[in-house]
Amino acid sequence: MRILLREDFNIDKAAVISLYQSNDWSSAKKPDLLFQGLMHSHSLITAWAGEQLVGLGNALSDGFLVVYYPHLLVHPAYQGQGIGRMIMNKMQEKYGHFHQQVLVADGRAVDFYQKCGFVKAGETQSMWIYQGTDHEEK
Repeated sequence: MRILLREDFNIDKAAVISLYQSNDWSSAKKPDLLFQGLMHSHSLITAWAGEQLVGLGNALSDGFLVVYYPHLLVHPAYQGQGIGRMIMNKMQEKYGHFHQQVLVADGRAVDFYQKCGFVKAGETQSMWIYQGTDHEEK
C-alpha cells in the first residue's frame, strides 16, 4: 500500500490516541493533553495508509535556530517499511538548515536516528522529570 505524508493539523483525535496506544506510549493515558500538545506543535507530519493513520512526527521550534523533535512513531504493523525515515526526511526539508536539531532517543531508536544523521551530543546527558514508565530499563 502507498504511504502518503501530510503536513497538517487536521487529524482525528481517536486515530492519534490509537496510534500511541499501539506503541504502548504512556502519553496515550493523557489523551486530551497529548492531542493538545500535538495541535500546538510547530510542525506535525502524519503518515497515512489509505484512511489509516500509521505514523506521525512533530517538532517544537523557535522557527529560526533550534528545533526539538519530541515524537516520532509508526504503528507496529507498519514499522520497518521506511515510514519513520520518510517523516524524518520531511522534517529535514523544513529544519535541516537550523543551527541545532535536538531529540532524545533510547533503545532501538538510537540506531534509527544515527542512520538519519544524528550523533551523540558530546558528553551531554538526557535529563527529565518523567511521569511515564515506558522508558524504564527492563
